[in-house]
Amino acid sequence: MLDDVRRAKIVITNYHAFQPRERVEMAAGTRGFLQGRGPEIVTRETPGQMMQRVMPDLMGMKNVVVLNDEAHHCYREKPGDDAGDTDDEKLAGDDRKAAERRREAARVWISGIEAVADKLGVARVFDLSATPFFLAGSGYREGTLFPWTMSDFSLMDAIECGIVKLPRVPVAENLPGTEMPMYRDLWENIRGDMPKKGRGTAGALDPLKLPARLQTALFALYGHYEKTFALWREAGIGVPPCFIVVCQNTAISKLVHDFLAGFWQDDADGSRRFTAGRLALFRNFDDQGNPLARPHTLLIDSEQLESGEILDKGFHAAAADELARFRREIVERKRDAHAADNLSDAEILREVMNTVGKPGTLGGGVRCVVSVSMLTEGWDANTVTHVFGVRAFGTQLLCEQVIGRALRRQSYDLGPDGLFPVEYADVFGIPFDFTAKPVVAAPQEPRKITVVKAVSPDRDHLEIRFPRVEGYRTELPAERISAAFTADSVLVLTPDLVGPTRVLNSGIVGEAADLGLATLAPVRTQSIAYHLARRLAFTAYRDAGDAPKLHLVPHLKRIAAEWLDRCLECKGGTSPALLEYDQLASMACERITAAITLAHADTHPVRAILDPFNPTGSTRHVRFTTTRETFDTGPGNRCHLSGAVLDSGWEGEFCRAVEAHPRVRAYVKNHALGFEVPYRVGSVAKRYRPDFLVVVDDGRPDPLHLIVEIKGFRREDVKDKRNAMLTSWIPGVNRLGTHGRWAFAEFSDVWEIESGLAAAIAEAVGTMLASAGGDAGG
Repeated sequence: MLDDVRRAKIVITNYHAFQPRERVEMAAGTRGFLQGRGPEIVTRETPGQMMQRVMPDLMGMKNVVVLNDEAHHCYREKPGDDAGDTDDEKLAGDDRKAAERRREAARVWISGIEAVADKLGVARVFDLSATPFFLAGSGYREGTLFPWTMSDFSLMDAIECGIVKLPRVPVAENLPGTEMPMYRDLWENIRGDMPKKGRGTAGALDPLKLPARLQTALFALYGHYEKTFALWREAGIGVPPCFIVVCQNTAISKLVHDFLAGFWQDDADGSRRFTAGRLALFRNFDDQGNPLARPHTLLIDSEQLESGEILDKGFHAAAADELARFRREIVERKRDAHAADNLSDAEILREVMNTVGKPGTLGGGVRCVVSVSMLTEGWDANTVTHVFGVRAFGTQLLCEQVIGRALRRQSYDLGPDGLFPVEYADVFGIPFDFTAKPVVAAPQEPRKITVVKAVSPDRDHLEIRFPRVEGYRTELPAERISAAFTADSVLVLTPDLVGPTRVLNSGIVGEAADLGLATLAPVRTQSIAYHLARRLAFTAYRDAGDAPKLHLVPHLKRIAAEWLDRCLECKGGTSPALLEYDQLASMACERITAAITLAHADTHPVRAILDPFNPTGSTRHVRFTTTRETFDTGPGNRCHLSGAVLDSGWEGEFCRAVEAHPRVRAYVKNHALGFEVPYRVGSVAKRYRPDFLVVVDDGRPDPLHLIVEIKGFRREDVKDKRNAMLTSWIPGVNRLGTHGRWAFAEFSDVWEIESGLAAAIAEAVGTMLASAGGDAGG
């Protein structure tokens, strides 16, 4: 039938072309002036004009046949009155915006086909898609098959038949107690530490400050990629395997790209500093910071490329180096100085992406693709061996679509047994479930709303006032610096903190792969000590606008080496080399800084700096509503507020204990109160909110204010908060003398809350009796 096919008129176009365009561009003011009081000026294309632009070869013909590729984006959304079973009301934030974009895409696509049917007539429509399901926002239950589907050959069928690669996902790790392996759903474990917006509003971000768990996951999957890369090279395959990273937004994609490929950074003094990529095979620069002739890592905004729009300025700036190199390669290949002049940046990047894995092409040497969205649907690279997700995956449909970018087999040659040899794609960060079924969520009952407020004037005598601290001021001695290490100076590196260090990847059949951190090279202890000392000199002991006190580095290195020897513990396959992570180095520096401050507390005390506009907070101004469980404070008459919001059953037990203690004058749960303790983790300012404030009669004219923290398990971040409280906030506020006396108590056992409270109060009373007139510093 080849002759018949050659006689056919065929038009291939992108569905975006169906969007009617403006025939005459004019400003709003000009349009208003020309229109005056007459009828509206119509400058947008009519359906007929749109068709003349999109498919001129078909004009005048009848009975057009339409083939929709990736047809899960092409449907008429369900009318509002009939959309009773939609899950749309559950969508919020980015998910709701994404659903609206999908609705608009479907609307444009189906409206274009309807226009063709109206003007020319459509004989038949064939929808082609590997995932013929309704998407979120369609008005139909997400993930249900199109009712006109004739053949559903699911991904599981394709995997079991061996016609695609076998995806392997994390099934076990050396981090017990988790329902799902951390690297299976990575985003849920790091989302709070990732940029929420795109590059245009994210500001200056540091790629080295990626969360420790994300860095460990990258190192673990990259270690397996290194082995695959070596095997391919030994086998003489002319192109490298491809590692793809799918990101939530453009800010995250730029951070991950620079972390992998290397980057130049502008310092405050106007100089530029080069940082090499952390994963050697993905670097785009040599050791001196010179760009490689052919970049190994590609940054791509696939959603924008697919739309056919011009790249935004932010993305253009981020990918400027790669674009310049690709243009130079085109010139060298064609031996024409003007070969790339008429090519847009979008056309070049699209060509690079479409030729990944093809020898002798622009994309033939690309080893890693960092993408926003999920890469163009239909992307036919067959060299993808590793997929890494740094984004939210709300549905199994989205998981299938992203993993599908890696499942095209490299070879369809039969093995000696007459079957396809197994090929693998290792996946991190995508919560793909081999046995997932659609789940219908039952509607939830409305929750009770409670109003919590200050009870005035009946309980005004129970008002608690507290200082609003903005920061601290301390000076180091000019002579020898020392440190007083305590139990809170210890930093324990565990898989819970840095992410699993050993992961088992497996599919439903086939071999499993054991992934670890073998690629993380060991680092000498003295090098780590110098790294920490330099960081302390440039951050903790450097005033804004001043030069770093480099003369402190030898002293700080001595203390850092002592801390590494005495206070660093590595468990579960972790190592001191992990302190090169920015997040972990910050935690180490906080421990060291607190120990130095404690050692010089008598000779160089800390001073608290209050908010100049609002130095004092009070329970008098509290009023809020909540649906959470609350403790009724009415019977005890010890709390200024009508209730206490409970984060755990332990806190309810604590409320009962303080109301029964004879020396407690007043207490309040620190919820919507505004009481916060500032502290820093490296250069990042954070705020810590303790659980309770308790006013205790310890025999002095002015009562003691006891800050209470209730914790069941001491994580590493708890030590940072405790150090800030004991070494900075408590002594700093007590030295001011304007907001009374303060102390700190921590309870970590629910069965000992009552006895622990009594012991803390007894200790405060004993301190008063032993040192009449002295400060109670906690």
